[in-house]
Amino acid sequence: MKSTTEEILKIVSDWKDSFCGAYSIREDGKSIERMSTEHIHITPKEDKPGLDILIDDGTRGERLAIPACVTHGDIDDLVYNDFYIGSDCDVTIIAGCGVHTDNGEPARHNGIHRFFIKDRSRVKYLEKHVGLGKGSGEKSIDPVTEVFLGENSVMEMDTSQIGGVTRSKRITSGTVGKESSFIIHERLLTEKDQVAVTEFDVDMQGDGSSVDLVSRSVAKDDSRQSYHSVIKGNARCTGHSECDAILTGNGKVSASPQLDANSLDAALIHEAAIGKIAGEQLLKLQTFGLTEEEAEERIIKGFLK
Repeated sequence: MKSTTEEILKIVSDWKDSFCGAYSIREDGKSIERMSTEHIHITPKEDKPGLDILIDDGTRGERLAIPACVTHGDIDDLVYNDFYIGSDCDVTIIAGCGVHTDNGEPARHNGIHRFFIKDRSRVKYLEKHVGLGKGSGEKSIDPVTEVFLGENSVMEMDTSQIGGVTRSKRITSGTVGKESSFIIHERLLTEKDQVAVTEFDVDMQGDGSSVDLVSRSVAKDDSRQSYHSVIKGNARCTGHSECDAILTGNGKVSASPQLDANSLDAALIHEAAIGKIAGEQLLKLQTFGLTEEEAEERIIKGFLK
C-alpha cells in the first residue's frame, strides 16, 4: 500500500493500520485489499468496475468500509458500487474518498453508489472527501448516490468535503417508502477558486415517509457554490430542507430549494440563509485574545462541525 493511500485513509475513514469488519480499499482505479465477513459479502462486478455488496437479513452492529484513493495525477477513476441491505439490519458504511496530485496533471474520482434497503433496516452512511498534494492539477470528486428505501427503514447520510477539492459535483437522489426516513447532513468547505455543485432530489412515495435535509457550507476567497434541492411529497409525509452558508472574502453561493406538494397531506418546509460572519461574534472571541483571523476560523470550524 502506498504511503499516500495510508495518508488518505487516515483522513477519510476510521483506518488505524487496519479496519474492523468488512472492507474494500480502492487505490488508483483498482481494488488492492478486500475482506468479507460472515454477514457482509463483497463481490467484484463482472461487467464494469465496482462491487456488489450483500448484507444479510438481521445483520446488526457491523461496519463496512469502502474508501477510494487516487494517489497521483493522470487518474480518472470511475466505480459503480451497489449495496443490497436485507431486512431488520442496523449497519454503518464508511465511503471516504481522497484525490492527490503533486504535478500539473488532474486527478479525479467518480463513485456511483446505489443503496437498496429492505424493510425495517437502518443504515448510517459516512462519506468524507478531501483533496491533497501541492500540484496545480485539478482535483475533482463527483459522487452520485441513489437510495431506495423500503418500509419502516432509515437512511442517515452524513457527507463532508473538508478542503482541497478543486471541482466537485454531488448528486443525491432518494425514493422513500411507507413510514421510512431519509436524513441527510452535508458540510462543505471551498476556498481559493474552487467550485462545488450540490443537487438533491427526493421522492416521498409512502404514507408516513419523511426527509430531513440540512446543508451547511462555507465559501472562502474566490470560491463558488451552487445548491439545488427538490423534495417531492407524493403521499402523507413530512419534508424539511435547510441550507445555511457563510461567505468570506469574495465567496459566492447560489441556493435554490424547491418543494413539490403532490398530495393534500404533504407537509413541506424549506429554509435558506446566506451571509457573512456577524461582527459581534468576531468581537466576542477577540476579547479572549484571538486575532480576527483566528476568531473567524474558530467560528467556521464550529459551524461545520
